[in-house]
Amino acid sequence: MAEPIGIVTAKDALFAATRRLREAGIKGARLDAEVLLTHVLGIRREYLYAHPEMRLDFNEYERYQAVLERRLTRLPVAYITGKKEFMSLEFTVNEHVLIPRPETEVLVEEVVSRIGTSPPKDNLKDSLTDSPTIIADIGTGSGAIAVSVAWFLRTADIIVIATDISANALTTAQENAKKHKVDHMVKFFQGDLLCPLDGEGLEDKLAAIVSNPPYLSRRAMTAVSKEVTQEPEAALFGGEQGLDFSLAILKDARRFLAPGGFVALEVGHDQAGILAEFAKETLGYGEVEIVLDLAGIERVVIARQ
Repeated sequence: MAEPIGIVTAKDALFAATRRLREAGIKGARLDAEVLLTHVLGIRREYLYAHPEMRLDFNEYERYQAVLERRLTRLPVAYITGKKEFMSLEFTVNEHVLIPRPETEVLVEEVVSRIGTSPPKDNLKDSLTDSPTIIADIGTGSGAIAVSVAWFLRTADIIVIATDISANALTTAQENAKKHKVDHMVKFFQGDLLCPLDGEGLEDKLAAIVSNPPYLSRRAMTAVSKEVTQEPEAALFGGEQGLDFSLAILKDARRFLAPGGFVALEVGHDQAGILAEFAKETLGYGEVEIVLDLAGIERVVIARQ
């Protein structure tokens, strides 16, 4: 017997899926249902809105139920679809990397705006004037920061160095660099924090060091959603107060920064003031700035050499 064709409309499938997800206590149930259905059908959400009466065949319906079951386990949508939009670019993601967040876009925007398409080399060491501008992304994960910076500065003479302690994360980041055709601009090194930069002749050479380091405190880790607990703990937990990695980067960065170079860090709630004071008063950075995200939260600390 042939399989039934067009067993349910997209509208009805979405209604039922939204109800299941909502009853399971999942926030954003409708959006999740839409994203997962468009993923299964291989269409854009705009098409789904325009054709709510389109019908799912048996196989499409079964695949949709399968991905809904995965979502009901609190597996993040991005891990189910294998992709996440960031800076209007689509990134491959998987269980080896942190899912890019909208607030991290503020960090990228700040770096790009400061480097610009004509890098401010008059603020950097004279010996760099005929050399590429070098930026390092520490703990690159999916490569969202490194690839985005390279993509938005692709018309400039830029090299981005991306480091990560995880080989699996670096594989994902390399895939994303190739996807967006900036792999010739991004160099990948495995190792902990800034350690991979040692021995590469980069002392006093970097225009910027950027990072979204693990910054959740032990207390914050106990309060995260079930979805977040399925992301790599090593990319989330920043020590007892959440400051371990940020402090380490600030301490080690100065020997790699060219005069006029800067460190830009994404930070957690109530961390910006502590890190800014440490950078200015203890480490002697010349200029320290705190940048708010769109929600008005102190999200980025920038310390200039």
